[in-house]
Amino acid sequence: MKQPIVSVIIPTFNRRDFVKEAIESVLRQDLPAHEVIVIDDGSTDDTEVIIRYYDNVAYYCQENRGISRARNHGLSRARGEYIAFLDSDDLWMPNKLSEQLREMEKNPDLKVSYTDEVWIRNGVRVNPRKKHQKYSGWIFERCLPLCIISPSSVMLKREVFGTVGTFDENLPVCEDYDLWLRVSARFPILFIDQKLIVKRGGHEDQLSHRFWGNDRFRVQALVKSIQEGGLPERQKQAAIRELIRKSAILENGFRKRGNSGEADRYRCLIERYAFDLPS
Repeated sequence: MKQPIVSVIIPTFNRRDFVKEAIESVLRQDLPAHEVIVIDDGSTDDTEVIIRYYDNVAYYCQENRGISRARNHGLSRARGEYIAFLDSDDLWMPNKLSEQLREMEKNPDLKVSYTDEVWIRNGVRVNPRKKHQKYSGWIFERCLPLCIISPSSVMLKREVFGTVGTFDENLPVCEDYDLWLRVSARFPILFIDQKLIVKRGGHEDQLSHRFWGNDRFRVQALVKSIQEGGLPERQKQAAIRELIRKSAILENGFRKRGNSGEADRYRCLIERYAFDLPS
């Protein structure tokens, strides 16, 4: 039986040392990927020199447009039936692809899977909190509070993007949260309870460190999810409740910072969507 084609997409920006280690973790897989695509989001260091060293890695450079554009650029280049992403500051265990592909081939009706992860913060291993617990199945409501699916852990059949679309290039952060809401609303998701990736955090250039109040962008994603329609009533009400919860926190935060305009905007969102909940 012919092995399905797996495409690996690695977006990067000014992470010459990290991306080298990320690439090598892919090349050490016991099941080699058919293609490894690195999208350089306009790096100004010598990232290109590092990547050009690898003959079996496809390198493409774009103007600095953000991680969503880089991932979408990679998708447009990829030929695989299966797509796997790896953020350039993360690493894969050597059996990541083989275990994930084996589980998905055993469950052909499942089009999306993700794995458990090892967390490293500032060089020290830490334990995830209870709120980061992973789940299998129809997990839309589990995805509402925060992003429990790491892009580096996921493997998807290409056809999923034809149904839900690609990464939202208008979101500077929480673009993964937005995509997983769209995916989990339409597909059951398989959780593989093995620590097959290493997430390295704490460094200054992490996207999550660039903005105060990342829930602002999660609220945008929730509004999209609700307004686009198609959610069953239970999921819609759960999304509205989460939108109201996050908006109340943001309203309070903006009022404390003296920004009444933004605070009033979130108060309006709360009042607007509260009418859609049963009394």
